[in-house]
Amino acid sequence: MADRPTLMRPPPEDPNKSPIENVLEVTELAVLGPNIFTNTRQPWHPPGARGIYGGAVIAMSLSSASLTVPADFSVHSCHCYFLLAGSDTLPILFHVEKVRDGRSFATRTVQARQKGRCIFTVTASFVRRGAGGPPGNQVRHAQPMPRGEDGKELVPPPDDFDEEPEFASSGPFQNFRIDITNRDSPHAHEKKTRQWVRARGKISAEGGQRAHLNALAYISDSYFIGTISRIHRLWRFPFPVRDMDKLPAEMADHVRKLNDWEGLGEVQSFEDRPEIGMMVSLDHTIYFHEPDRVRADEWMFTEMVSPWAGDGRGVVYQRIFARDGTLIATCVQEGVVRLKDKGEGEAKESKL
Repeated sequence: MADRPTLMRPPPEDPNKSPIENVLEVTELAVLGPNIFTNTRQPWHPPGARGIYGGAVIAMSLSSASLTVPADFSVHSCHCYFLLAGSDTLPILFHVEKVRDGRSFATRTVQARQKGRCIFTVTASFVRRGAGGPPGNQVRHAQPMPRGEDGKELVPPPDDFDEEPEFASSGPFQNFRIDITNRDSPHAHEKKTRQWVRARGKISAEGGQRAHLNALAYISDSYFIGTISRIHRLWRFPFPVRDMDKLPAEMADHVRKLNDWEGLGEVQSFEDRPEIGMMVSLDHTIYFHEPDRVRADEWMFTEMVSPWAGDGRGVVYQRIFARDGTLIATCVQEGVVRLKDKGEGEAKESKL
């Protein structure tokens, strides 16, 4: 299986499904044993990243686990750990363990493995629909969707939005430009990053609600731990700001546009800012509050804030709202955030 991204030849993409459904499709491998799955298509490896996009292994693990629980159960939480950088040139095997099956809740653990090594693990809990009792006899509250800094209601982009820059237009979900609130505050924990996101196309009826939840899990890892670099204004590109004028014109223009798209403004303002030496996710938790109300192919609003960073790590909270203002998910992530040593020429290969 050396240098093969999938165990079997990928089938043609299904035109009746959304791009993100095709990306996250898993194949059962009953010939190897019960509850073993593999990636159907090659996962995305972001440029410059140590391994594959974390949202892909989160969502495919969740998809694999979901296939082992009854159809009337929906995921309400998952707790994940990134153990090793995943390769995009090797197949991934998802080993699902049925930990518990109860009347109201079911628990699954999944180990994602490459070459026999566990690169990722997750424990997911599923709840039976209606298990919480009649709607009129429940304790209920929810944080409302935030407003803009001007106090006005936030408005999603138009449904026909297609003004993404080229570098942001090729993935299975769409991003709107990141906005940073309280950007002039001297306290990083008071700043928040905000963004509208959605899966491209329309999620199929065949994929059902589980496809929406898998898509949300995939999207939730986008720009997550990077919140630390934004609120601290850390330079994250693999060359000093002073070398911008040495880059080819096309590459320099790409860096300027990307920096602006992420809400960071002019590149020149980073001249004296610290540089990132290493930034990688350690764990990832998602609480799905209203599983049946998730519509990942409609605009969703995300807000991220970091309550703490120190000792080479940082924590970020993320709240995700449906376009109608419903709080549909809360996510937490901790990651390694190390600065480049002052005077260091080139970043050395990082090892945890």
